[in-house]
Amino acid sequence: MKFLKSLLIVGLLFFISIQINAQFIDESADRVKTPLKIEMKRLGTIQPKSTKEIESSRITVGCETLDRDHTVWDNYKDYLPPLGVKKIRLQAGWAKCEKVKGVYDWKWLDEIVDFAVANNIEPWLQASYGNPIYEGGGGINLLNSMMTSEEAYKAWDNWVEAMVTRYKDRVVEWEIWNEPDHPGQKISPETTAQLNLRTAEIIKRIQPEAKIAGLAYTSNSDKVYLDKFLKVIADAGKLDLFHWISYHCYTMRPEDAYTEKRLLGLKTVIEKYSKDILLRQGENGAPSTYIPSFALSEYYWTEYTQAKYDMRRLLGDLGHDIETSVFTIIDIYYNWGDRAVLNTKGLIQSDITMAAVRPKVAFYAVQNLASIFDNDLMLNKDFSFSTSSEESLSVYGYKHKTGNLPLIALWLDGKNVNNSFATTPLTIAFENTDFKNPVWVDLMTGSIYEIPKSDWSKSGGSCTFNIPLYDSPVLITEKSFLIK
Repeated sequence: MKFLKSLLIVGLLFFISIQINAQFIDESADRVKTPLKIEMKRLGTIQPKSTKEIESSRITVGCETLDRDHTVWDNYKDYLPPLGVKKIRLQAGWAKCEKVKGVYDWKWLDEIVDFAVANNIEPWLQASYGNPIYEGGGGINLLNSMMTSEEAYKAWDNWVEAMVTRYKDRVVEWEIWNEPDHPGQKISPETTAQLNLRTAEIIKRIQPEAKIAGLAYTSNSDKVYLDKFLKVIADAGKLDLFHWISYHCYTMRPEDAYTEKRLLGLKTVIEKYSKDILLRQGENGAPSTYIPSFALSEYYWTEYTQAKYDMRRLLGDLGHDIETSVFTIIDIYYNWGDRAVLNTKGLIQSDITMAAVRPKVAFYAVQNLASIFDNDLMLNKDFSFSTSSEESLSVYGYKHKTGNLPLIALWLDGKNVNNSFATTPLTIAFENTDFKNPVWVDLMTGSIYEIPKSDWSKSGGSCTFNIPLYDSPVLITEKSFLIK
């Protein structure tokens, strides 16, 4: 018996130790190790910034499914401030807040919103899903969750009014219903538009300065659905209710999204109705393992390919002047009784206990990216480049509002992400870009390298570089921006 007690104590101490260590974020210069070999002098590593050190940005990290208890807020919340991402997206959870008709329990949501605000993080709340305590109230999950009765719609109106009234001093950005066009929901664009209209009018009546994302649909290519949705809004004369149209964008090769068939086509449809409504990418990210279901399941993912994918998506969106979100902060455990699966798209590794085990490579990659791509960095509209290389490239030019320092993000984009770290040397020239002391930065590891004087030159308003590239984003920027 004494032995068993001792064993239990040791086990408890070990468990406590694991929980403490789970909060550990590596801050060392070599926090991410990869096989990448760069024949340049290493000068240092990106110094991450917390959310309190970054004024604002257009990057969101997903904190979804807390409303259905598929993740645990307390297990990962302390990872959010050092990640540096300035916004979080989450479902407000009607069914979790209103378990008795007309009685709202805000405690769980208050804790999230208050923590975010205290740490200079902006939460944006989605009002969905339904609430089965009402006849025809819909369900709490993605599929078949829309309300169907007059009583339920009235209760929905009351829920939205109560939610906005409570959080209007802390939340400015709102979303209405998640993926109404999903095949499992089969909600028509006209029905979706009517729900968006009635909900947005309630939000704006209580909070005139609110910014609302309409639609939040799963497609990045269904222009017919978007057109029918916007026509209802336009016919009602209510387009000014919406700041964004939000969409979810899962393409195996991230850059396949930026075509007329997909996102550029969506922009064309929006511009048919409004010159003011923007696109917002509200959910996208890769898993770190093979998963048997969910988006992007058809690939044997690793932490390296997840990190590459997430960065290429975020930088591709920002490069197209689209606000963007990475899905998600932690692996999500879906336990539906008849089956259970762990969606490993999280930046933090979890398990079926929903514990935060450790940050993944993607956590540090997004942390590096967030520390640099804040709202002081703007796209350089005069930027252009040329190269004799036949490799397919993504290249985006930026400059800082303060100091006017240049920054270029670039990578090889011709293939899906893979686990190779072999680089390809190429020569590339940038127009309307003036460097003085440029450095080459690997965003995955955060490593900063000096570009030898023999490998770059400038003439007039252009600079030419001989640099290595691979299928993960790198930067060329001024040394003074990263190393003081």
